[in-house]
Amino acid sequence: MECEICGKPVPENNPIRAKIEGSVMVVCKECSKLGKVQKAPPKPKFVKQNKKNNNKRPATTRNKPYSRNDEPSEELIEDFSFEVRKAREAKNWSREDLGKKINERVSVITRIETGKMTPDTKLTKKLERTLDITLLEKVDNIDLNQFINNSSGERTLGNIMKIKRK
Repeated sequence: MECEICGKPVPENNPIRAKIEGSVMVVCKECSKLGKVQKAPPKPKFVKQNKKNNNKRPATTRNKPYSRNDEPSEELIEDFSFEVRKAREAKNWSREDLGKKINERVSVITRIETGKMTPDTKLTKKLERTLDITLLEKVDNIDLNQFINNSSGERTLGNIMKIKRK
């Protein structure tokens, strides 16, 4: 087992799980300092019974294999809040006017324009149609193989991103 950040070996019998920037990862002792160490995950609960042979089986969520189609093909532009405000003002609309046109509250428009809220895809498309602007941009797939530089030849987050030290 390897650290998901730097790629160093992690003992299989006692892996360290740390929450770093909102994601729980298996990491080495050195990388665990970048976040908060988590307790071991709970064991699966046996709740459902198979009626045919009364065997207990673990309750599972529907696991589907990962597919490249699951990756988003469009991404919200970085300065979306400025673009929404600029387009609204160009049409001489108040926030109330825009809210009525897209059937949203004024507080939602305000939070989007101040950057305190990121609109979901549905709301983003409503804003694009109503304001005649482009807020979603196509995302190109990155060849992650160019980032491999550890001894095992596997991809880790540390190969791709710059780690911000505390």
